[in-house]
Amino acid sequence: MRLRWVELRDFRNHPHTRIEPVPDGLVCVVGGNGEGKTNLLEGIYLLFTRSSPRVSVNLPLVRDGRDAAYVRGEIESGGGRVLVEIEIPRQGAAKIHVNRSPVRRVRDLRRQVRAVFFSPEDLDVVRGDPSERRRFMDEAATALWPLREGVMAAYERTLRQRNRLLREWEGPGAPPDLAAWDAELVETGSTLTRLRAEAVERLAPAASEEFAKLAGYELECAYRPSVWGENLEVAFRARLGERRGDEFVRRTSLVGPHRDDLDLAVRDLAARAFASHGEAWAAALCLRGGLGSAVTDETGEPPVLILDDPFSALDPRRQRVVAERLTGLGQVLVSAAEESHVPANADAIWDVSSGTVEVRGAV
Repeated sequence: MRLRWVELRDFRNHPHTRIEPVPDGLVCVVGGNGEGKTNLLEGIYLLFTRSSPRVSVNLPLVRDGRDAAYVRGEIESGGGRVLVEIEIPRQGAAKIHVNRSPVRRVRDLRRQVRAVFFSPEDLDVVRGDPSERRRFMDEAATALWPLREGVMAAYERTLRQRNRLLREWEGPGAPPDLAAWDAELVETGSTLTRLRAEAVERLAPAASEEFAKLAGYELECAYRPSVWGENLEVAFRARLGERRGDEFVRRTSLVGPHRDDLDLAVRDLAARAFASHGEAWAAALCLRGGLGSAVTDETGEPPVLILDDPFSALDPRRQRVVAERLTGLGQVLVSAAEESHVPANADAIWDVSSGTVEVRGAV
């Protein structure tokens, strides 16, 4: 998988940027804070997923004074070349064309092209609330199996409806009949649980291996589902029965994947509470690296790796180790705010200033 060229028009602070990355190798995007290097990586990631890794609305993506932003590019994979064109209006849905034909479902784009994105906000996956780790597991499942992304949406719809019934019950009369929604919750929740379990099983070994290369000891990574058992559906229904009274008291659903977590530990201690800043940063980076390896195993070719500022929280030795580990992984784009963070093995360097990009030779 590789990006052949990308063009941004009126995207964030980029009036017009068109650039062609090296076919394979490490590209370093260099620029001070606010110059547009992260915006460039964000635009590239949009080509692969239609989704921004930073915001959920369109308005911040469109340059001031313009009605819409445009992102275009050509991606090459084992299945051939894919031309992706995205129009992003200030309000309303974005319009996506793949090979000049409109695309209505994002998964139809994601099944053709793959990328993995790391940003400093990924530190929340290690140190933040369980919701951040659930989001990561769902992103991992979507990256591995794009056609199954509807599993998450189906579960969320069921959960919302079930919670609405619980909230609206005023008591002390007969409680709401949850039988139909219980059945739906068990069905969709069991499917999501199995999907998350498989995603973690695929990425955890590579993530732990990469962490060991950096730190000298392993990252323990284990899925902790709300419900588990040899017969998951039976266990799910039994657990619902056990918590029924508590649910009526608290007026919310207490069993299901929305209560899952991902256990992360270093030196046998929970990373969330006991990892140093450097350890937590390395763990977050290695989780994305593990996902990249899992996608490679699943598809037979490496995804494009897009790493925003991966070196800033690492000491010089670990910076070198990360840069060396990125060699041979296909096309890799990394950003750096400081010249001293540019890897010695970079194959190309893009200087970003005020939304413009200049290509210079490698160091």
